[in-house]
Amino acid sequence: MIGRIRTYLIRYARLQTGTVSYLTLVQEAELGLNLEISHEKSRLNEMLAEISMTEHEEGRPPLSCLVKVQGSKGQGDNFYKLCEKMGMGEWRSLKQDEDFLKNLIRDCREFWRDEANFQKFA
Repeated sequence: MIGRIRTYLIRYARLQTGTVSYLTLVQEAELGLNLEISHEKSRLNEMLAEISMTEHEEGRPPLSCLVKVQGSKGQGDNFYKLCEKMGMGEWRSLKQDEDFLKNLIRDCREFWRDEANFQKFA
């Protein structure tokens, strides 16, 4: 399932604009999760965190920056806490920085739209 999520998000970074909702991700990546069930939503969050930690460790932008809760303006606290764990700064400061998330999303798109990066790492 992690492979499907990662592949979907890489394709999304290359071909789409904006961000994708949890629900759209679950439906389009055919994950079969029910987000109404808290442990299934938690499992999705864990997989997104695992993917982003691995990407970060490999020197690539965190793919989970592209996923947000439908109807919200940006990311939730857990995303910023994950960024703090990855050494990007204190999570509250990151959340207050309007450019932080925009820059992450831009960097993610630029990285995956580069054909050499896509061929090597996708």
